[in-house]
Amino acid sequence: MAHNLNFPLHLQELFAQALHSVLQAHDQSGTAPEIAIERAKQASHGDYACNLAMQLAKQLRKPPREIAQALIQALPQSPVIQKIEIAGAGFINVHITTAAKQAVVKAVLQAGNAYGRGDLGAGRRIQVEFVSANPTGPLHVGHGRGAAYGASVANVLDAAGYRVAREYYVNDAGRQMDILALSTWLRYLQLHGAQLEFPKNAYQGDYVRDMAAQIQTAHGTRYVREILEVTLAVPPFETEPDAHLDTLIGNAKRLLGEDYAYVHNHALTEQLGDCRHDLAEFGVHFDEWFSEQSLFDSGLVARVVEALKSGNHLYQQDGAWWFRSIAFGDEKDRVVQRDNGLYTYFASDIAYHLNKFERGFDRVINVWGADHHGYIQRVNGALTALGLDYNKLTIALVQFAVLYRNGQKAAMSTRSGEFVTLRELRNEVGNDATRFFYVLRKSDQHLDFDMDLAKSQSNENPVYYVQYAHARVHSVLQQWNGENSSLLEANAALLESSYEMTLLQKLIDYPQVINNAAEDLAPHLIAFYLKDLAADFHSYYNASRFLVEDEAIKCARLALIAAVAQVLKNGLQLLGVSAPQKM
Repeated sequence: MAHNLNFPLHLQELFAQALHSVLQAHDQSGTAPEIAIERAKQASHGDYACNLAMQLAKQLRKPPREIAQALIQALPQSPVIQKIEIAGAGFINVHITTAAKQAVVKAVLQAGNAYGRGDLGAGRRIQVEFVSANPTGPLHVGHGRGAAYGASVANVLDAAGYRVAREYYVNDAGRQMDILALSTWLRYLQLHGAQLEFPKNAYQGDYVRDMAAQIQTAHGTRYVREILEVTLAVPPFETEPDAHLDTLIGNAKRLLGEDYAYVHNHALTEQLGDCRHDLAEFGVHFDEWFSEQSLFDSGLVARVVEALKSGNHLYQQDGAWWFRSIAFGDEKDRVVQRDNGLYTYFASDIAYHLNKFERGFDRVINVWGADHHGYIQRVNGALTALGLDYNKLTIALVQFAVLYRNGQKAAMSTRSGEFVTLRELRNEVGNDATRFFYVLRKSDQHLDFDMDLAKSQSNENPVYYVQYAHARVHSVLQQWNGENSSLLEANAALLESSYEMTLLQKLIDYPQVINNAAEDLAPHLIAFYLKDLAADFHSYYNASRFLVEDEAIKCARLALIAAVAQVLKNGLQLLGVSAPQKM
């Protein structure tokens, strides 16, 4: 058995051999059903259950209970199995020996930080692209959920044995960056006395004024232009807000000439730098910050559009080039190149996904906001049109978090500047609570983030409850004041109470929880597991004494709770949460 005592995997291997024997005995060589080993729902039913007999009933044309009996008879001997029973319509219930369960204590203490790590994804490369917010302002609490989820998914996949590449896609080539550059320049002009009506659909936040002031401090009046020319031939804002903004951008580019690049790059550099710093403080790091502009500079966007043209996947209408997206299940066709020759965001997005595939990842995971749901079909269609297997791409959707403070909903709008930033949230409730709360629900489910609960030091606060369990263990170990390494020699056979057996099984479950979380891209399973493990520990703590006079029993109990603390720490680490020794 491996050091992580992965009983479900071990049982799967045993049942696979039994299945082969039973199929041979019935002269069956057809497709064999998948073998699922699940935890028994009730302790009286054993530790694990297998429904293989019921899956085989139709294929073998025999009653499930009769097939179950044949499977049990063909099952190879294993020292970890105490007994096997048939229940109900044909479930096979497996009881694991107490000695096998007790062995988990030493296994955890020996493996330490590596306990739970497996080889589910051995040899496979996965890219996880997440956050990828336009660098047009500070990250808000909606971005924060995508950051926490994406980072935790990447950590879980890494723990399951995959080689993980973490990537942020920088939208540094689009219209939103032009709007930010314009916003900054108009605020700069205002600092120099220009009387102008600031567009309502430009970026309003104080950070825009700050960037304008930086340019003024560094370069004085260098970027001042005649205000009448700036606002010349501008459509009315009320009737054509987008056209109004686009004309202002065009005027800015014309009047500033080569100087426009400085204003644009200053705004980009400032906001991207702020984003990097904010995420780093949040414990979120990337291996690659991939520039959208590089796709244009390398000619990949043009190459992709030409490839789609040659494959007859584009057609021209009103001077623009359209992708035949309807043919791939989309609700309408999509423009990839406008009548003015400029490429759309969709065109660069197709090129970006081609680039990902060309880098040779076995699987590509995009973490997107739930508002991008309608985008999935057209991306899959474009990949198919390019002859690529879109099944290698997984889109994980993340619902925005809704923040509540004192029972009041907080507004979030990057353009208006009325938003709660991720930094403000972290400063108020702390990184740990923020990271944990963000992954407490499935990513595609609505999340109400209760800041008051996140700050409370109570059992109702799940992150406090889990961290307190870890700190409690260390408090006991500190009172003991012995050598932790000596606990490796503890006699785990003395751990027999119902509390202890429950904790042993929980420790055994941890590696499988990681695998399940990796397969489903579901870090909330880790959070749920940690809450349950903490609850079982607190129950044990309240019902038991650890520093008893009997040396052997004392060491066995201390070894068990030290193993619990280790697994709590390992799990919290996957979620980007600290495991304090004192609270």
